[in-house]
Amino acid sequence: MSKYALYPGCSMETGGIEYAISSDAIAEALGIDFLEVPDWNCCGASSAHMTDHLLSLALPARIMALAETLPVTEIVAPCAACHARMAAVEYELGRDNDLKQKVNSLLERPYTGKVKLKYYIDVFSNPDTLSQIEKSVKKPLEGLKVACYYGCLFVKPPKMVNFIDDPENPQSMDNIIRALGAEPIPWPYKTECCGASLGVTDEDLCNKLCNDILRFARDAGADCISAACPLCQANLDMRQVTVEKKYGISYRMPIPFFTQLIGLALGINPNSLGMKKLFVDPARMLKKLGVA
Repeated sequence: MSKYALYPGCSMETGGIEYAISSDAIAEALGIDFLEVPDWNCCGASSAHMTDHLLSLALPARIMALAETLPVTEIVAPCAACHARMAAVEYELGRDNDLKQKVNSLLERPYTGKVKLKYYIDVFSNPDTLSQIEKSVKKPLEGLKVACYYGCLFVKPPKMVNFIDDPENPQSMDNIIRALGAEPIPWPYKTECCGASLGVTDEDLCNKLCNDILRFARDAGADCISAACPLCQANLDMRQVTVEKKYGISYRMPIPFFTQLIGLALGINPNSLGMKKLFVDPARMLKKLGVA
């Protein structure tokens, strides 16, 4: 059984709860063990790094230090913003020992870097797990055209996050979608920003960014956009009504998490994957797959 430390952050039990529900369901089916980091705290995204650089590192460093108490070598953070803050810890503290000592002076348990950060998508896209997924598919997602959306924070800036996939045209989620029997469509906006961080400060720009992503996915023939971050998913999902009204267009594009699509292919009931919690009704997509 593969074991990983899991940092759920604030979204996995609130706005992105369907991500947690579907992740738990497929992890059980695939023999993956996620061990929640004990006594975890806020990672500081996105307020801390705007106000205090040292605090912005100390918060995620504490989480990673606590992960060292678990019988694991890797930690995952399903949220791209949380992942980015931990990536900043690995990048900065791994290159500046003085800064590392300053951060550790604020912690009750020092950060050593023993537990490494891993992309959440990579848990499922590595060759062994991908092979297991292919063998476990009970309901191939044949005929489903999927726009794989990675967002910007998982892939950029490449030097800091040490992204092992192509930061401009990543394929890890695409490979998962292929293993499910669906078709990952080629499209140019898979790593463009959706504007989630601008949802309050510049709603017009945020709406434009969402509209661009939805339009390119629709024009490429997508039946849905598969997301890997709860912030991106919520932004594209719940903002569609506003975007459609502003631009006078109807998308009605479901935005499932890639974990929900894996679950569907494994034959797990849609209700057990949190499909009903999506803002845009996925009924048409589910009917196409014969699981409605």
